[in-house]
Amino acid sequence: MSLLVATLIPGLLLLLAGLPLLVGRTGAVTAYRSFPRSTRASYLLFGAASLCFLYQVWNLSAADFGEYHVPLTIGFGLVAALAYKCIPDFLAVRGLAVLILLGSFPLLMAGYLRFEHPQVYCQKVLLYIAVSLAIWVGAQPWRLRDFFEWLFARPGRTRAVAGAVVAYGLLLTVIAFTY
Repeated sequence: MSLLVATLIPGLLLLLAGLPLLVGRTGAVTAYRSFPRSTRASYLLFGAASLCFLYQVWNLSAADFGEYHVPLTIGFGLVAALAYKCIPDFLAVRGLAVLILLGSFPLLMAGYLRFEHPQVYCQKVLLYIAVSLAIWVGAQPWRLRDFFEWLFARPGRTRAVAGAVVAYGLLLTVIAFTY
């Protein structure tokens, strides 16, 4: 993956996440509030995260227990399927956390040992923050619900956070084309 694409993707995702809140769309507020316990989001995000993870397990190298990839894939597939039955609460948040963790690796590796491009640090800072938050929210998914309650308690707070997200997204988008 090129460094341009690896910087552009997080920038566009930030713009996509922040713009509806910045312009004050009530549908976006409703969608964000209902996201942590949304059944549709659970099927979409946790299903995609499960498939991505199972793909990674299926393609393990010999050094990473690759000769056991079939039983590992079956076992993890059963765990993912049973999650829908046994712990369906906050699966959308957990799925999003897994997708962030799996998706951040190729984005970080695009800038590996690229010290001649100091712009890459803006991208890496965002990705490391996202990984840290994904680990935290993946372990305690109700924290995202609490964050949304705090965020939408005051309209000014929502616009300030959305403005910061959009500004950083614009920064990354512009930086992507500067090297």
